[in-house]
Amino acid sequence: MKKTPSFDETHAPFLYSDALRFLITQLKFNRQFKHARLLGTLLAWHLAENVELPECIVPVPLHRNRYRERGFNQSIEIARHLSAQLSLPLELNYCVRTRDTAHQTGLPAKQRNKNMRHAFTISQALTYRHIAIVDDVMTTGATVASLASALKKQGANRVDIWVCARA
Repeated sequence: MKKTPSFDETHAPFLYSDALRFLITQLKFNRQFKHARLLGTLLAWHLAENVELPECIVPVPLHRNRYRERGFNQSIEIARHLSAQLSLPLELNYCVRTRDTAHQTGLPAKQRNKNMRHAFTISQALTYRHIAIVDDVMTTGATVASLASALKKQGANRVDIWVCARA
């Protein structure tokens, strides 16, 4: 039996190839923060025309070790621009990545799901019922599914996924 996803809708206006792959990898690995502004703007244009806006947006958190290693969270950088352009609250303190998971790149879907199981904790009571999770790229959906599941267990009624690109 196939498990139903823990999230309600996914919006990914682009494929993770060519120019989008370049923008995302340059942001993520070369600290090209100007690309977060462009990615956030492109995503906001798509969302403004195609979705029912949520009450708030939550970027996918990094574990503190990964954050220390990278020095920033690309999902937060993109979400900051979305928040401003769509006039939505940005919640940075709801979710904590409590497990320092291995990099997902190159892992098969089954291993990605196992890797992400119980990776997130909701650190405070939810005041919103409709939440959008923001991330840069979605491959199998294991990361966002784990976070969406944690949000729903704490009382969110609807959790949408907003990503710049789909791999």
